[in-house]
Amino acid sequence: MPEMAESGPSAAPLREILIEIDKDGHCRVEGKKIAIDELADAIKKVAGPGADRPAALIQLDPQCKFEYAINAITALATTGIQKIRFARPLAPGKETGHQPNVLLIFVDDLGYGDLSSYGAKDLQTPHVDKLVERGMRFSAFYANCTVCSPSRASLLSGRYPDAVGVPGVIRTHSRNSFGLLSRDAVLLPAVLNNAGYRTAMFGKWHLGLGSPSLPNERGFDLFHGFLGDMMDDYYHHRRQGQNYMRLNDEVIDPKGHATDLFTEWTCEWLKDYKQDEPFFIYLAYNAPHFPIQPPADWLAKYKEKHPDVPDKRARNAAFIEHLDDGIGQVIAALDESGRGENTLVIFTSDNGGSLPHAQSNGALAGGKQDHLEGGIRVPMCAVWPGRIEPGSRSDRVALAMDLLPTICRAAGATYDKKIDGRSILPTLLGENQPKEDRYLFWVRTEGGRRYHGTPYYAARHGDWKLLQNTPDEPFRLYNLKDDPKETTDLAAKHPDEYAQLKSALDLHIATYKDVPTRLPDGTGPGEIANP
Repeated sequence: MPEMAESGPSAAPLREILIEIDKDGHCRVEGKKIAIDELADAIKKVAGPGADRPAALIQLDPQCKFEYAINAITALATTGIQKIRFARPLAPGKETGHQPNVLLIFVDDLGYGDLSSYGAKDLQTPHVDKLVERGMRFSAFYANCTVCSPSRASLLSGRYPDAVGVPGVIRTHSRNSFGLLSRDAVLLPAVLNNAGYRTAMFGKWHLGLGSPSLPNERGFDLFHGFLGDMMDDYYHHRRQGQNYMRLNDEVIDPKGHATDLFTEWTCEWLKDYKQDEPFFIYLAYNAPHFPIQPPADWLAKYKEKHPDVPDKRARNAAFIEHLDDGIGQVIAALDESGRGENTLVIFTSDNGGSLPHAQSNGALAGGKQDHLEGGIRVPMCAVWPGRIEPGSRSDRVALAMDLLPTICRAAGATYDKKIDGRSILPTLLGENQPKEDRYLFWVRTEGGRRYHGTPYYAARHGDWKLLQNTPDEPFRLYNLKDDPKETTDLAAKHPDEYAQLKSALDLHIATYKDVPTRLPDGTGPGEIANP
């Protein structure tokens, strides 16, 4: 079909409105479902008043009847549309229209109470807060573990961490490392590669220090970041004397604060990206994981504004404000690239805040390393212009492992491996999504005198939650609806609920107990053997 001629003053901006028509003649305008006979009114509402002249980008299902397209054009003729452009047909499975770019921002140890949009009073995070305002804020989103590596394994595989061999933290020395990313775990970047995406990762990997557990071997076209766990210093980028900074497989030694470097590399990539293919960026900051090391000027600026805040908390708040500024730079670079309007942005954390390091989990009990809410419930928001309603909220219970199927569904990407996550895309798009009746599980394996290299667990079903915070302590039972701060153990009063959760947890443990967490020689890829 020919394009309609453009009219009006050539200097005025032309804003394109996405209209999708499926094979049955159903319409979406900027992601909102409507009937074709309501199309004209919907376009007028979306276009709104002002100087911008509306244009229409029409995408048709390959099996869409010709008459539906004609009906749409007839309706558009009454709306003031200046131009109509037909995009390539929707490919099967791409139910949300043309493939969005995806920017997944994953921060480290950010507590539930350490964003001003989540209630923090002693710090300001305007850039993350703006993301929250532009999209959907979740109040019951969970990391898959209370520490780093397992959460990352679940985020990228869509599976429970013990299902892919990472129930604990992967570290430099094998005596203190508790994970081996399964060879058969298919990660999100590999799935998106197969759907035509270019994939890039910036920042903290923490899923293996050598082949075959390196980012470029697991689906990323580009890796520019840090292979290891925590940095001993944010300016020198070493961990126990090892330099884990890489540009793909090249060892690099860049200068500067790690947060600034990861921000800079992401912004440069966005500026230089000229390909037609959609992209997936995984930006995983080390901050605000300890050592709490804000740049000196950020700390001075914070203390000037908050002279009465204790030094330990002041350092953490300045560290988070510096991180927030970096995220703001990345979002600005995304918008300046012209791709922001078709990018799904997701922001969340790998676990709760560390209480000994003056991080805050708000009113929640516990913190990092605990299976109490403060250790696993984290901030999360998602932005997708024209798709996700700005300022929307959800109390749906969801986990990091749910993001893989969610992103894949948005991208029209398919996978043939078993996953444990469930897509929350309908929730994000404002559609009705009934609550799912599923059992949820958390596991962590750790060494030292407190943990002995033995796992400890939590399980949830509905409002009931079973947990332990060390392997040696008995399980406690809480009802989160009645007792959100987890103050009253109900194990003795509700033996049936206790037994039901414990039975489900025991089955989960038995299912994955034989998944290897180390190589036969006792190490993981790239680890240093025990001395």
